[in-house]
Amino acid sequence: MMHVLSVLALLGSGTVAGVLFAVALSTVPALAAMSPDRYVYTHTLLGRNWDPTMPIIVLSTTLLDIVLAVQASAATARSLIIGAAVCLAGVSLVSHLRNVPINRRVHRTDPDAIPPGWQDPRPLWRRWHMLRTALAMVALVANSIAVTMLF
Repeated sequence: MMHVLSVLALLGSGTVAGVLFAVALSTVPALAAMSPDRYVYTHTLLGRNWDPTMPIIVLSTTLLDIVLAVQASAATARSLIIGAAVCLAGVSLVSHLRNVPINRRVHRTDPDAIPPGWQDPRPLWRRWHMLRTALAMVALVANSIAVTMLF
C-alpha cells in the first residue's frame, strides 16, 4: 500500500508543480504581452478546464500526503511528507484566496468594453502564482526525498 500511495503522491505533486511551472514559464509572459482586451479574452479561455481540475489534484494529493505521513515509519520521511502536505495546502489557499478571486474579476470583464481606469490584475496575479508555484516545487522535492527514504 505504501508503494501505491508514494507513487500517487509523487504523481500528484509532480503534476501540480509541472502545471504551475509551465504556466509561470510560458503562459504568464504571453498574457503579460497582450493588450487588455486580448488578455481578458484569453485568460477566460485558459481557465475553463483548469478551474475544476487543479483543485481536485491539489486537494487529493494533500490528502494522499496526510495518509502517507500517518503510515510512514521513519520520522524524517514523515516530517518531509507533512511539509509537502502543508505546502500543497498553501497552494490551495493561495489559489482560492488570491488567484481565483482575480480570475473571477477578469471573467466578469467584457473584453470588448474594458472600462477606463481598468486595474490590470496581471502583476498581482503573477506574484501570487509565483508563490504557489514555489510551494508546489517544494512539495515535490519534499515528497521525492521522503519516498526515497521510505524504500
